[in-house]
Amino acid sequence: MNGLQLMVEEHVYIKRMLKVIRQACQLILEDKPVDYGDFALMIDFVREYADKHHHGKEEDILFNRIIEETGETGEKLITHGMMVEHLQGRLFIHDLEQAVEAVQKGNHDARLDVIANAISYTHLLNRHIDKEDDVVYPFADRKLKSETLEQIHGECAIFEGKQMTDRIQEKYVRLVSELEAKYGL
Repeated sequence: MNGLQLMVEEHVYIKRMLKVIRQACQLILEDKPVDYGDFALMIDFVREYADKHHHGKEEDILFNRIIEETGETGEKLITHGMMVEHLQGRLFIHDLEQAVEAVQKGNHDARLDVIANAISYTHLLNRHIDKEDDVVYPFADRKLKSETLEQIHGECAIFEGKQMTDRIQEKYVRLVSELEAKYGL
């Protein structure tokens, strides 16, 4: 298993969910009926698949190796770039969850906060994914020792094996497809 390629493939599902999130916001903007319960599903996808499953591999397996083996360049790229964006994304999702709860409790004005946080998250993640696919992963592939890359691939395989037992991939890939169908994507 090539751990870097696996992470690129996971980005495809994450970007598909970002389109769903955007489409749900479009309905709010057009003052059309919106199932705010779907936002709970979208938030669950982001937290469990994009963050714990995908970012978990990045943060626990890949990023520390980049920093260790590439020094200051890796430190800047990871600590001051990718990790800052991971944290910013988590803040947008936290605030999105609060805004959705406010709307569900009758605060009509909180719809603006739903849109603002959801769209901010989609913009952040689309750019973040592009940077990882085009810069971070190729950088790791070029700069890390072959032994280190083999360790990363092996650790990703172990991580994936544990996640398959819990059917994480299956659950969230299916969720993306279901929400795409519901939102006409």
